[in-house]
Amino acid sequence: MSTANRQEVIKKSFRVLKKKFKRHPVPSARTVLEHLLYGCCLENATPVQADEAFGRLQTMFFDWNEVRVTGITELTEAMGKVNDAGDAARRLRYTLHHVFEAHYQFDIEYLKKENIGQAIKILRSYHGITPFVINYVVRHGLDGHVVPLNRGAVAAFALLKVATPREAKQQKVPGLERAITKSRGVEFSDYVQQFGVAFDTTPHGKLIRETLLDIDPNIQHDLPKRPSQKKPEPTKKKAPAKKSAAKTTSSAKASKSAAGSKTKSRSKKKPAAKKAAAGKKSGGSKIGRKKPR
Repeated sequence: MSTANRQEVIKKSFRVLKKKFKRHPVPSARTVLEHLLYGCCLENATPVQADEAFGRLQTMFFDWNEVRVTGITELTEAMGKVNDAGDAARRLRYTLHHVFEAHYQFDIEYLKKENIGQAIKILRSYHGITPFVINYVVRHGLDGHVVPLNRGAVAAFALLKVATPREAKQQKVPGLERAITKSRGVEFSDYVQQFGVAFDTTPHGKLIRETLLDIDPNIQHDLPKRPSQKKPEPTKKKAPAKKSAAKTTSSAKASKSAAGSKTKSRSKKKPAAKKAAAGKKSGGSKIGRKKPR
C-alpha cells in the first residue's frame, strides 16, 4: 500500500472508530510510574476492567513494593476480571522489579526532564515492559506523540493492509503519527486501544465486522472466519461377517464330533483288550499245570 493510501485508511479509521467507541478520559494527576503500571493493566483489557484492577491493587496492597514481592498467582487473583489477568500480573511485577533494580526506588518523575528519545531508551532498559506500555507512558505521562498498539490493534491494521506481515510481527504500524495530529493523538489512541481489545476477544463479532467493513468494504473476503462447529461423526464398529460366524460354528461342531468319535473308539477297544488279557491268563495256567501220573 502506498503512503498516501495508508494515511487515507488511517484517517478513515479515526472517523469510523469515533462513531463506534466512547472516550475514556485518562486522569492527568497520575505520576509517570502510575501511568506505567496502569498501562500494564490496560494493554489487552477494557478501560473499565483496567480501572477496576488498578484500584484493587492500590486498595489491597500497602505500597508498590508489596506488589513487587507478591507472587504471580496472588497478583492474578487481585487483578479481577481483566481479560489477560495472568499476563497483566506478570507485566506489572516484572516492571516493578526492574524499575526497583535500576533505581532502588519507584520514583521515575525525572523522565519528564529527559527528551523523548532518551526517555524511551531508559524505559526499554526495564526488561519485561512491552511496546504498548512504553508508548502508553510516552503518550500520557511524557506528552509524546505516539499511538500505543496492543496485539488486537496490530492484527486489525494488518488486516486493513496498513501494516505488512513483517511490520505486524514487530508490533509496528508506520504512518499513524503522520496521519493523526498530536492534538488528536490522545483521542485516537483511546479508540484504537478499545478497538484492539474488541478485535482480540471477539474477532467474529458484529461490532468488529461492521467496523472493518466501514473502514474498507473491499476486505469482505479477508474477515476472520468462524471455526467450524461440526463434530466429527463417531466411527462405527463393523459387525463380524456371517460367513466367519458360520465357519466358527461348523468348526466347533467338527471338533465336538471328532472328540465324540475318539471317545467311542476308545470305549470299543476296551472289551477286546480285556478278553485278550483273560486269554493270556487262562493259557498261561494251562501250560504251567502238570499232568497226573
